[in-house]
Amino acid sequence: MNAGKEFAHKFARAYAAACKPLCRELKLPQTAFDILMFLANNPGYRTAGDIVEVRRIKANLVSVNVDKLVREGYLRRETVEGDRRKTLLVCTERAQPVIERGRAVQSAFFEQLFAHTDEEMRASFFRTLAVMDADLDAMLEKEP
Repeated sequence: MNAGKEFAHKFARAYAAACKPLCRELKLPQTAFDILMFLANNPGYRTAGDIVEVRRIKANLVSVNVDKLVREGYLRRETVEGDRRKTLLVCTERAQPVIERGRAVQSAFFEQLFAHTDEEMRASFFRTLAVMDADLDAMLEKEP
């Protein structure tokens, strides 16, 4: 299992390195960039709680970085009718060029990550991930 942790750590470091030039240019911390891209790429997740739960970013870091993204006009907060306790985070028009550039960085990162694999290897990898995802769903359904 240590190999999996090593891979995850290398993956995170390489991804951060790929994002660093854009983050520097935009004067955005990596965490703020990650939050913005997460919200843009995952429309089913729209709250700070979703970010904490799914991305496993500490709540205080989410709070600080969401505040920064709101102040700089990349996100806006919307209340949920019928549930005043819930606040949705919505990407603004100002965020769209950043999101497009972020997606280009992500795409280039994954192209480089899979550069030395052929179509068969990639297909096998994604089939394996799909099976593992289904197994995880089954495990979570049994959770007390």
